[in-house]
Amino acid sequence: MTWEMYDAVVEACDAAEADRNIRVLIIRGAGGAFSAGTDIEQFKEFDGGADGVAYEKRLEAVIDRIERLPLITIAEVDGVAMGGGCAIALACDLRICSDRAVFGVPIARSLGNCLSVTNTARLVDALGVALTKDMLLTGRSVGAEEAKRIGLVTDVVPWDQLLRDVMSRAVDLATRKRSTVEATKATLLLLRDHRRPKLSAGNDIVKACYESDDFKEGVGSFVRRDSKVRPAVKD
Repeated sequence: MTWEMYDAVVEACDAAEADRNIRVLIIRGAGGAFSAGTDIEQFKEFDGGADGVAYEKRLEAVIDRIERLPLITIAEVDGVAMGGGCAIALACDLRICSDRAVFGVPIARSLGNCLSVTNTARLVDALGVALTKDMLLTGRSVGAEEAKRIGLVTDVVPWDQLLRDVMSRAVDLATRKRSTVEATKATLLLLRDHRRPKLSAGNDIVKACYESDDFKEGVGSFVRRDSKVRPAVKD
């Protein structure tokens, strides 16, 4: 995802909140994938840890916008939900995935960067400390059935029934009392903010990670590998 795409998510959230007729917002990907995360090309221009801090702050603004919506949000996950894509899914109230969905934050195996304090907290809220360590330290991916078992997703359905199933649930959820939905989400946000440190609390950690040699080497290696597999574009 580019920043233009992240900004489009925020614009969709703003439009949904502004329209009182909208009760449920569904976030889905296209082409058999939810989201592979941030476009690594954007990291090529980073010139130190401060760029990493700025990136995490901007990304958090997007994720937090989803989380603060006063209406029901559903992540309809088909295919991969990696990195920033996994963070978007975690910010939604419900995560309905297909049987071919895959979740992960593979940065320990690839880029060598880190999650912000707040995005780490979202994983801990969903999985607990032990499973969060397992995912982040190993960088392994989690398939649909395991994701359901560990509480990462709400439900799993066959991939060819995913759209119909999510739409059916959304139609049903749209009949719920708005007052209860808004009060419940506002209460959960108060509880979240009470126990979650501010994003700036981890700036020193993020800065050190993004200015590390591991991160520089990880981005360079990823970009070189990616350039070899991309098809040539002819005029």
